Amino acid sequence: MENKTFWLPEQASTFAPMVDFAFNLYYWIALFFFALIVGLIALFIVKYSRKRDDQLASGQMIHNTFLEVSWTVIPLLIVMGLFFIGIKGFWHMRVAPSDSMVIDVTGRKWSWSFDYPQGFTNDTLVVPIHRPVRLRMTSNDVIHSFFIPSFRAKADVVPGRYNSLWFEAVKTGVFPVLCTQYCGTSHSYMLTAVKVLEQDAYEQWLKTAAEASQGGGMTPEEFGAQLYTKQGCNACHSVNGSTNIGPTWKGLYGHSVALASGASVNADDAYLKNSILDPASQVVAGFQPVMPSYKGKLSDRQVEALIAYIKSLK
Repeated sequence: MENKTFWLPEQASTFAPMVDFAFNLYYWIALFFFALIVGLIALFIVKYSRKRDDQLASGQMIHNTFLEVSWTVIPLLIVMGLFFIGIKGFWHMRVAPSDSMVIDVTGRKWSWSFDYPQGFTNDTLVVPIHRPVRLRMTSNDVIHSFFIPSFRAKADVVPGRYNSLWFEAVKTGVFPVLCTQYCGTSHSYMLTAVKVLEQDAYEQWLKTAAEASQGGGMTPEEFGAQLYTKQGCNACHSVNGSTNIGPTWKGLYGHSVALASGASVNADDAYLKNSILDPASQVVAGFQPVMPSYKGKLSDRQVEALIAYIKSLK
């Protein structure tokens, strides 16, 4: 059974129980003092609203040293205790074990990519259970934020610098990943997942994923269709003729394309390759130059597969 609370998702990492304990502790302390203060306010309103002004003369109103010390010392002790719990958890979540497996994460409008040490890239984060994993993250364009609710793990992904987080999964399954920093028009579609496997299943996945990353066993069109999703092309380019952030791919190949510069160009192989590797050089009229460059991120075989897929979309 999934370990869920009324307001929190299931606990699927070593961090989750610690974070949930702190959250619940803060919540109930705040709720207790809210009820106490509001209750006392209501009591005093009823009790003292019936007193005549002459009964509330300044001479009758004196301070209470014990009460004043109490409402200073007690909150101070509570805040100090909460700070200790928070800082202990914070440092534990920020310092990854030295034997952590490192995976590079790149955020871009509007997709995530995960680069594995074995030399291939995936659009879903796949990790083994009971193994510390450190994510080394950066962005190609604007600030994003990588958040795994079930792991209670979150960190901003900033262009021009590297940030990191780590976790250790304790349950197998598929857990959603969200971008929690508004990053443009398709921000809400910047979704992926963490897939946690048993160690044997993970080793097998590594072998098949390495082959699939270069289109092993697939035609160029099939490989291109896979890359269309894995590389996040579907966030901006439709394949059914509908308008999106970028031009549709349907019927694109072989047709004249009007550019923002006022010129026009034939959508042949050379144009498509240039649009993938250097999209800012030939911006299509009516669209913004928001597409990142895939130069150095896609192999020649992958670029050729994408072009083959575009050709097939009549």
